[in-house]
Amino acid sequence: MTLRPDQTADEAAVIGLWRESGMMRWSDPRKDMARKMTVNPEWFLVGETDGRAGATCRIGYEGHRGWINLLAVAPTWQGGGPGRARMVKAERILRAEGCAKINRQVRATNPPVIAFDEKLGFGTEDFVNVGQRRVDD
Repeated sequence: MTLRPDQTADEAAVIGLWRESGMMRWSDPRKDMARKMTVNPEWFLVGETDGRAGATCRIGYEGHRGWINLLAVAPTWQGGGPGRARMVKAERILRAEGCAKINRQVRATNPPVIAFDEKLGFGTEDFVNVGQRRVDD
């Protein structure tokens, strides 16, 4: 599997993967992707095999906390290491920036992903995530 930055040609495959993974619920994925391409576009990673994009990972950093979001792997590729490879790459990028803490947002209704993250050394924290939609997608 090749790990590389997202390309415009990946749009349909990435959106399909996110939908298949239950990740796109509120945002217009095309607008969401376009917004990411204006801020550290090289931190929007895609895993590809035989010309097919089947894994994604988006990285963000605000000077203290880094975020690893939209970690998605096609069901047929799960368990073979592409999710772990994305996390390792994302952690390297964030450490190189001096990131002090890495966060992930995982739905509480997704125990398999929580277990995956725990195997990588992440732990659930006693916080409540609050948010506010600023755009209507």
